Amino acid sequence: MKLSELGEFGLIDVIQGIAEKSRNPRYDSWRQLLVGIGDDAAAWQSGDYVELATTDTLVQGVHFDLNVISWRELGWKAMAVNLSDIAAMGGIPEYALISLALPENLEVESVTDFCHGLAELANQFEVAIIGGNLASSPDAVITITIIGFSKGNRILKRSTAVPGEQIAVTGFLGLSSAGLKMLQKKTTLDNETTNILRQAHLRPTPRIKEGQLLLQRGVNTAIDISDGLIADLDHICQASKVSAQIKIDRVPVHPLVKANFPGYQELALGGGEDYELLFTTDKVTMEKVKRVLDCPVSVIGKITEKTLPTRVTLIDSMGNAVTPRKAGWEHFKNEALKSKVA
Repeated sequence: MKLSELGEFGLIDVIQGIAEKSRNPRYDSWRQLLVGIGDDAAAWQSGDYVELATTDTLVQGVHFDLNVISWRELGWKAMAVNLSDIAAMGGIPEYALISLALPENLEVESVTDFCHGLAELANQFEVAIIGGNLASSPDAVITITIIGFSKGNRILKRSTAVPGEQIAVTGFLGLSSAGLKMLQKKTTLDNETTNILRQAHLRPTPRIKEGQLLLQRGVNTAIDISDGLIADLDHICQASKVSAQIKIDRVPVHPLVKANFPGYQELALGGGEDYELLFTTDKVTMEKVKRVLDCPVSVIGKITEKTLPTRVTLIDSMGNAVTPRKAGWEHFKNEALKSKVA
């Protein structure tokens, strides 16, 4: 079997299975582990705190196109992608490790611009850049590791959704994928729309504070929207052994996206890279969350028992089930079909 047949998430299952077989309860590292492979970050108990760690890689030509994104914007986005994983666990980020594989003919000024972009967002969330690794490569490869923590012994996870809970998202969906479409096609839009879409795609702001507030108000289940709403909700359903129903007309799409992109629903449902938080909780807790978050919170559906034909079902305004054209991004399977470059 080739990776194109197995897919990214199938490969994760293979790696997770091997890791689980190596589990040894005699080791402190295994005994203290709370969340391993399969969530936004790994988590382990350390005294009165839960320690968190996450890592992500951006590859030139797969995740970014230097004809579209500047090196400074790339630094910001590379940091944001990783901080968003900590946000999805309700955590507080502390330290960052940066590993870069770069072409030898790359201008030093480009690397310094990249580092300024990293530092700009890191400073916004009081994250210290403490080390990493350098190597030469024909194309740029960026790997960032974030280490953080959660106070007490609770974290947000993918595996705790319960039938009957409401499903909600922060902010608006589809802005980032609309921004990518605008940049790739060199679409001319008015200045306000251009700036908003460019910012959404190239300089997203992770929902760090919002993730912590979700945790404090009693939410248990969350994920950040990186692969796309349908794909990321499917991750929650798979981990929690539940299904979900989404009402399409409740999915929050920014008015500028609706006005300029006829396929705005597809962008919102499967576009990805919004880095908003997708979470589930009971109705009472949801009302508490709406009162404390500064950003919009939209209830878009509900968690159900695992008896539906697919884990995530889309319902239109007439109550009919709809099959999406695109469910989201998956490495290995998608790379032959489309480009995700930013």
